[in-house]
Amino acid sequence: MIVVWLILGLLALGAIAITVAIRARNMQYWLAGYLRRPRPPAVDGPIHVMFCFVDHFEPAWGKVDLATQRARVDRWCRDYRALAGAHRDADGRMPQHTFFYPEEEYLEEHLDKIAALCAEGYGEIEIHLHHDNDNEANFRRTIERFNTLLHDRHGALPRDPVTGQLRFGFIHGNWSLDNSRADGRWCGINNELILLRELGCYADFTLPSAPSDTQTKTSNAIYYATDDPLRPKSHDRGVPVRVGGEASGDLMIVQGPLGLNWRERKFGVLPRIENADVRRGCPPTPERVDAWVATGIHVEGRPEWVFVKVHTHGTQERDMDTLLGAAAQRMHEHLERVYNDGKRHVLHYVTARETYNIIKAAEAGHRGNPHTFRDFLLPPPPHRLAGA
Repeated sequence: MIVVWLILGLLALGAIAITVAIRARNMQYWLAGYLRRPRPPAVDGPIHVMFCFVDHFEPAWGKVDLATQRARVDRWCRDYRALAGAHRDADGRMPQHTFFYPEEEYLEEHLDKIAALCAEGYGEIEIHLHHDNDNEANFRRTIERFNTLLHDRHGALPRDPVTGQLRFGFIHGNWSLDNSRADGRWCGINNELILLRELGCYADFTLPSAPSDTQTKTSNAIYYATDDPLRPKSHDRGVPVRVGGEASGDLMIVQGPLGLNWRERKFGVLPRIENADVRRGCPPTPERVDAWVATGIHVEGRPEWVFVKVHTHGTQERDMDTLLGAAAQRMHEHLERVYNDGKRHVLHYVTARETYNIIKAAEAGHRGNPHTFRDFLLPPPPHRLAGA
């Protein structure tokens, strides 16, 4: 009997330890849904891999002086040209970097340099915003002003060919889309999804945000979220984008891979969280690339088009050697060697806007080569057309 009680006690302690570990990393928000998620459907024929690299690009991170900011931007403009220029996808396109630039850090000279880089075909500019205890009127003024400034001064952001409205992709600073932090910090607006839709946002690219408590119950998905203006975190769940469907709710949410990394265990026991973050502490190894692709994020009914969206904070010095050096070179070499053979896989480097367009093409029932649909609904921004 004593042995039985010892075993039961050990099992209870184990369960408590697991619960503590889960809550310490806020996994209770998403783990159950992740474990219930079905495996991606089998595909007959090549899988097209859309690789989208989004960057919370913050030159003033750490409240540094102007000289440091300039050095950060200059290094990106110099080294990214060398990095991307050495690689091509199945369509002959270089790797595409989407710079989500923070409104509150705007400096004309920085955007001029990034816009020139994008005009040469290396990427596009979208909107990033950090705010706290905000209100609807100020949020509208901020986004409208920044939209106009990016478009008129720097040739960023396309106009909707039907309505003429400026359209933009969005990443929320501090991961706090729709007031989603448990403590209510770093946003303040419960109807943010509605406001973003009205202001011209075509999709949000914030997630995944684990281990933050802003992570949604929904993971590894592309879906439409409907805002409840009386409650925060309305994008916790939504309606999957599917072939033959149509837009619903307020905002498309485009998530990157999220899961458990059993190869690199903490203390040799606990799996680490794979959250598609790329930096020095979590470099883009071939094993991670394989895991991203295997996650199989897709529009329902079009599993042969797989979307891999990874993210970084690109201007932090400790990470630049990883993002602009040998680790990134190896990542692209692996993508081009393993996922671009033309038989099992076909690789496409895409911007956030192109990702949205290809998603909408899949929703509309199109199939075949997704390269055809890079500009399906939203045209390239002016700086891309100028550099074409």
